[in-house]
Amino acid sequence: METYSFRVVVEPDENRWHAYCPALKDRGAVTWGNTKAEALKNIEEVVQMIVEEILEDQKTLPTWPRDEVTVFPEPRVAVAV
Repeated sequence: METYSFRVVVEPDENRWHAYCPALKDRGAVTWGNTKAEALKNIEEVVQMIVEEILEDQKTLPTWPRDEVTVFPEPRVAVAV
């Protein structure tokens, strides 16, 4: 089992927060939230759904660009603080 770590961006956007995953943006990894925490939670869910869809379609998960995706050969747990 490998662990994929996708960089996400969460930034203010007028009266709410905009969030996206650069490596998966072309697949629809864009969302928003009323708070920064809500936007982060939403983008985590979107990334999870897109990864599941890619795997169901038996396609390869992106590993590029290197500064946006990190692949570890072992299971890991990520905690955003």
